[in-house]
Amino acid sequence: MFGSRHSPWEPLQYDATMKYRRKSCWTLTALALLLSLPLPAAAQMPNSETPPEKREGVGIDQNLNAALPLELEFVDEQGRAVQLQEYFNDKPVILAMVYYDCPMLCTLVLNGLLRGLSPLKFSAGQEFDIVAVSIDPDETAELAKAKKDEYTALYDREPGARGWHFLTGSEENIRRLAEAVGFNYRYDSETDLYIHASGVMVATPDGRLSRYFYGIEYPPRDLRLALVESADGKIGSPVDQLLLYCFSYDPSLGKYTMVVMNVMRLGGILTILAVAAFIIISYLRDRRRGDAEATA
Repeated sequence: MFGSRHSPWEPLQYDATMKYRRKSCWTLTALALLLSLPLPAAAQMPNSETPPEKREGVGIDQNLNAALPLELEFVDEQGRAVQLQEYFNDKPVILAMVYYDCPMLCTLVLNGLLRGLSPLKFSAGQEFDIVAVSIDPDETAELAKAKKDEYTALYDREPGARGWHFLTGSEENIRRLAEAVGFNYRYDSETDLYIHASGVMVATPDGRLSRYFYGIEYPPRDLRLALVESADGKIGSPVDQLLLYCFSYDPSLGKYTMVVMNVMRLGGILTILAVAAFIIISYLRDRRRGDAEATA
């Protein structure tokens, strides 16, 4: 069997011991699971069509718990000079480093964020804010306003207009913010485009980076848990706290994963409570029955 040659698509022949087949099955299963895992943070790269030499140094580095430079000045969609700290008060903030005239990737990031937030009961402008900052210093407030009008219309919630913010700024301030966030990008003069990775960040009300999400799809559950954690429990419900007991943020994957041990503990506690409830109910029922027989 081992000396014969097979096509890659030809099924393995039956072996009486089945050892080779079982070993191959387990190997292929493990390989499939490995390939299905999301890429780690450093591997979240821009479009694969971009030449490798132009992608060098581009990506997102996690600077968890780093303080954002809130003193930086930008221009909002109304053309008003603002400091970043104006958007950090008593609510967590979702931060997106994009540019508004991007032909594809930035739109996919904002669309993915919109899809992830739409199912949530939390509303932008009420429980959290969204701040998008253009990495292109040549973009204008008029372009930022057009983006805001587009996405607040799609979001279609009453407090949404005051919760979505689209900023532009100088090259120096954009770079300083990008460095603080760990957002590494570069300008390609040949195509007149910016090469960058895709992702969004969540920051605490006092301006510290707490969570990173990569790619262009952001699961509603992960966004909700990130907002609850970043708000230090000031928003959310007991169910959210229970979910946070069962799920933990994995920085290497940029997502929430199940904490198996905590789930097992919770299952054990629920089992004990169920058994205790059964014993108490059975005891009370037998006692009532005994009292009724004694009265009769």
